[in-house]
Amino acid sequence: MLSGDHLDVDVLRRELVRPGGLWQAVEVVDRTGSTNADLAERARRGAPAGSVLLTDFQDAGRGRQGRTWVAPRGSGVAMSVLLRPSGVDHSRWTWLPLLAGLAVVEGVRRAADVPAVLKWPNDVLVGERKLCGILAERVETPSGPACVVGMGLNVWLSAEELPVPTATSLALLAAERGPGHRPPSRNALIATMLAALELLVDRWEDLEDDSLFAASYLRRCATVGRRVRVLLAGGVEVEGHADAIDDSGRLLVRTPAGLQAFSAGDVVHLRNG
Repeated sequence: MLSGDHLDVDVLRRELVRPGGLWQAVEVVDRTGSTNADLAERARRGAPAGSVLLTDFQDAGRGRQGRTWVAPRGSGVAMSVLLRPSGVDHSRWTWLPLLAGLAVVEGVRRAADVPAVLKWPNDVLVGERKLCGILAERVETPSGPACVVGMGLNVWLSAEELPVPTATSLALLAAERGPGHRPPSRNALIATMLAALELLVDRWEDLEDDSLFAASYLRRCATVGRRVRVLLAGGVEVEGHADAIDDSGRLLVRTPAGLQAFSAGDVVHLRNG
C-alpha cells in the first residue's frame, strides 16, 4: 500500500449528520465481510434510512454478478448507505445506483481533482481504468422496501494491489502528476461524495421528470457515443453502438437487430471503427 490515513467517525458525523438531512447515522467498523450485507441485515432489523456503514477492512466485498475481492486494510473507501426514497414510485428506483455513480464522480472530481467519468451503469473510470465500483441491492424492511448502495473506491492501493490490471487508485493517479501530489483524506472523499449524493437524491425525490437526471448522467458518461459489448446473464453478448440513456436510466444500443434497451449488464468499451 502506498500510504494511508485514518477514518474518523467523529469528523464524518460532524460533516454529514444534521437535523432534516439525508444522513442520520454514521458508523465505522474495524473489519467486516461486506458492508452491503451487514447494512442490509441491519435494515431488516429496523435501521433507519440514511444509515451509513464504513469499514477499514472488508474481506468479502461483493460486486455485480457475484464477484468478490479483498483490499489491504485502510487502502480505500468501503462504504454502504441505506436509502428509502420518500414518495417515489418503485419503478424509478432504477436510478439509485446511477445517482450513486454520479455522486462518486462529482465527489472525486471536487475532492481529488481527477477527471472521473462513468461507464454505464455505474463504474467510475479515469481514462479507461476503473477507480470505483458500485452495487445496489433492494432489501425488505419492517418499514417497507429500501435500497442498500455499496461503494468501493480505490484510494491508497499500489499497482501490485489492484484487483485487476485495468483498475487504478487515487494514489497512483496522484503519483502520475508528479512529486508532492497525494490524494485527499478518505474522510474528505467520503464527506464530499455523500454530500453530492444527498443533493442528487433530494432533487430526484422532488422532481418527477427523470429526463433532467438522464441529461446530467450523460454529461459524465463515457459509454454513450461509442461501440460497446453488453454482457448479459447466461453468457449472452450483444454488440452495437451506445446511442443514449433513456429517462429510466437504461442504455440504448443500436444493433444489427435494431435499437435495444438494457437495464442491467456489464459493458465493455470497444474501439470505434
